[in-house]
Amino acid sequence: MSSSEGRLFIGGDWIPAQGDQWITAYDPHTEKESGRVPAAVRADVDAAVAAARVAFDAGPWPRMTVTERAAIIREAAADLRAATDDVARVITSEMGSPISQSLGVQVPRAYQIWEYFSALAQDYPWRQRRPAYDEVNASLELLIEREPVGVVAAIVPWNGPQIVAAMKLAPALVAGCTAVLKPSEEACLSFDFLAEAFRKAGLPDGVLNIVPADRQVSEYLVSHPGVDKVSLTGSTAAGKRVAAVCAESVKRCTLELGGKGAAILLEDVVLDDAMPALTPPMAFINGQACNAPSRLLVPASRAEEATEAIVATLRSLPFGDPNDPNTFIGPLASRRQRDRVASYLELGKAEGATAATGGGLPADQPTGWYVEPTIFTGVDNSMRIAREEIFGPVYCVIPYTDVDDAVRIANDSTYGLEGSVWTADPDRGVEIARRLLSGTVGVNSHNMDMAGPFGGYRQSGIGRECGPEGIEDYTELKCIMPPIGAGRS
Repeated sequence: MSSSEGRLFIGGDWIPAQGDQWITAYDPHTEKESGRVPAAVRADVDAAVAAARVAFDAGPWPRMTVTERAAIIREAAADLRAATDDVARVITSEMGSPISQSLGVQVPRAYQIWEYFSALAQDYPWRQRRPAYDEVNASLELLIEREPVGVVAAIVPWNGPQIVAAMKLAPALVAGCTAVLKPSEEACLSFDFLAEAFRKAGLPDGVLNIVPADRQVSEYLVSHPGVDKVSLTGSTAAGKRVAAVCAESVKRCTLELGGKGAAILLEDVVLDDAMPALTPPMAFINGQACNAPSRLLVPASRAEEATEAIVATLRSLPFGDPNDPNTFIGPLASRRQRDRVASYLELGKAEGATAATGGGLPADQPTGWYVEPTIFTGVDNSMRIAREEIFGPVYCVIPYTDVDDAVRIANDSTYGLEGSVWTADPDRGVEIARRLLSGTVGVNSHNMDMAGPFGGYRQSGIGRECGPEGIEDYTELKCIMPPIGAGRS
């Protein structure tokens, strides 16, 4: 069975949805329907949480060894790897990721995250011993154990549906948690493959449940008393609401939110080397990435030269049909998103910025939710286009006077997710990277890595994903104080 036949994956099986509404996906290039899934209602959420609760409280999953859990995860990852072509085409059809990126990043990155955490778990310090400090405890020692936090509600966005789901579910499941996954309404078709991969791998019933739903039902999931932890990737506004709801019951939460990343090009930067490495992260997923370098800080002494290089490189990226394997920038994920980004194009002009390239809707695209890749010049960091997350292929070139000024501008943001420094002197680049208020800072790169903790300062979120730190967020710490030597078996 599949959810396209009116069923939801709950308790290890495809069961009929309890509502009669559907979530319809539309192809961002053709604007035609590309598929649909049933929309979960509160009763479906109740069933999913109940299944996850039973699986955690009484099921085998949390009581399996880490090696046993990792083996099931690896088998599911292998199934996803084998289904790469099919999953990639579904992702492209529902949210417009260029097919080359869906095939080369969206799906491979996801199964690689599953594989990474299944391997990492083998060496993770689930238990540690340390000597007691207080004199009254001289005959005791401390046994520090990490236990699974419980039932996790994982809420993922539309821009990297399988990637972000893996970033949340892989560490949660390997830690022994059970989960209710809530995909985005704009990208939920590919999760049939995930459910089937784990069902075939032998995942115990109820460990993974999938409930596509609207915002109201999603908030119900966040507030559900059967949920122990919420992990959200989304807008800062959504994160604030989730944090407020979780606070009512002191529920744990991890929030990976917005960004307005700054890429600082130092005066010694070799533009011919930097541009080919900087531009792809700018335009990946059609500019709809929270960690994209959307503020380009250039030295005033080289502003004209740097702007010309940035514009030329962006223009060189093939733009159009996401099904064309040569396309690098395609349409935005939805009509709503296209209209939102288009409104920022008009706002930028009204604020006094100039579009050095782009600045409108493409006349040669009769259908589809496209905006022209745009570089704004004449931008001051106080402008809204420089401060607010636009989430599209729209970038601001901002000149600075010296390095201190560049650092000041980069840090003058409510966000702090990812930044980068571009220079002919990597050692100096590291020194400047240490001054930036950002969770990740690249030197001559603007990427993230699965082994590194990913998350943000300030309004870019709370907590970290990926790396060993990604597992920590799905565990509770327990301190057991036995007599010295006890409990070693």
